[in-house]
Order: sequence, then C-alpha cells, then structure tokens
Amino acid sequence: MKTKIVIFSFFLAIITISCSKNVKYTPEFIKETSGKYLYNQDDVIEVFYENNKLFLKWRGADKIEPVIIDENTFFIVDLYKKLRFVKHLETNKQYLSIVAEDNESNITYDYLKVTDTFKTPSMYLKNGDYKNALAGFLEIKKQDSTSVLINEREFNTLGYALLRDEEYQNAIDVFQMNVALNPESDNAYDSLADAYLRSGDSLQAFNNYKKALTFNNRNKTANRFVKAYSEKKE
Repeated sequence: MKTKIVIFSFFLAIITISCSKNVKYTPEFIKETSGKYLYNQDDVIEVFYENNKLFLKWRGADKIEPVIIDENTFFIVDLYKKLRFVKHLETNKQYLSIVAEDNESNITYDYLKVTDTFKTPSMYLKNGDYKNALAGFLEIKKQDSTSVLINEREFNTLGYALLRDEEYQNAIDVFQMNVALNPESDNAYDSLADAYLRSGDSLQAFNNYKKALTFNNRNKTANRFVKAYSEKKE
C-alpha cells in the first residue's frame, strides 16, 4: 500500500510540475515576498528566488520547487497545499494564505512573514542559545500546554547525546530546560542529576535526585544515590 502511495505521489509531482507556468517576477515583488514565513511556532517556510524562479526551504529540504499557477499562487507537492501571497488590508503585513479547494476566492492569513533575523526556539536550541530557546518553548507551552512542539523525550534524547560527547555543560543546560518545561517530571530531574554527576558535581546530583523522589519515590536510581550520598556525609 505504501509503495502505491509513493508511486502515485511521484507521478502526481511530475504531472503538476509539468503544468507549472513561467512567471516573470518584478524586483519589487521578489523583495516583498522573499523571506521567512511562520508555519507554526517552531517552524518556518523560507521563500527565495534564483534566476527569477521561486523556491522554498522547509524542514531540511533546501530547494523545493513549487508548481507556479500565477504570480501570487503556487502549489507545494510536499505540503499538498496551494498557497497564495497576500497582504493584510489593515496591518499591511505579508502572509502566505492557504487556498481552499472549495472556495478559492476566500482570503485567509495563515503564515505570517517574519523578519530575516527571526529565530524559532529550535533554532536557538541548535545554536546553543538555551536562554532564548527556553523562553520560546515556554511561550509555546503557555499557549498550548499539550503542544507536540514540546516533547520531554526529545529534549532528554538531545541531552544524552551531548553527554555522550562529553559536552557536560551543554547537556546540563538542555536538561535544565527540560525541567523548566516539565517541572513535575521525576525523569527530567533524574536526567539533570545524572548530568551533574557525570560532570563531577555530586552535590547538585544529590539535590536533583532528591527532587526526582518528590515526584516518584520509587525511582530506584535516585533512591540509591540519595542513600549512598547521605551515608557518606554522615
């Protein structure tokens, strides 16, 4: 079944791209529409032009060529969406609007164009700017505490990848961020304690293992370390 879907998508892409129109974009239009559009709170679609051709960057794909319908409208096979450049009548801000199949004349303001210097929380995280990354993720959580953009396990995985590379302070920063986002998770405190322990800070390891126990007193690792540390200090 999956093979059939892939084949269908492949042929659909060929058919749609062959229908793409050649549009001569003006320098003014290119300047106005180029840039980053906020797909969601932690993801952007980047629009750029090369040799008067429109391209997009999105989710690791550096050069997506859409199907051009007219100067303002194009179809993205990867998204299976038709989009249109629009400008808000009141704010004068630039957007990408999703063109509804059942009502193409309806104008919506879906993806806001942001500044070239705009960074998502994940971009800050990738650059090691944990303070701004945390601020961004906390804002996402404030708006939607169940957002899939905040995944405790993914932060934990990143932290342990840094630990394996012996980047102890970066790992601690990531685990601290995970604790701030998940303040009642014994696993988040357990991981932070582990990072402190590996970095040689047994006191902070003790403090965070104790914190983990307040949320799960059956945490074996935390119980074992807290007991051993306490006995050593006596």
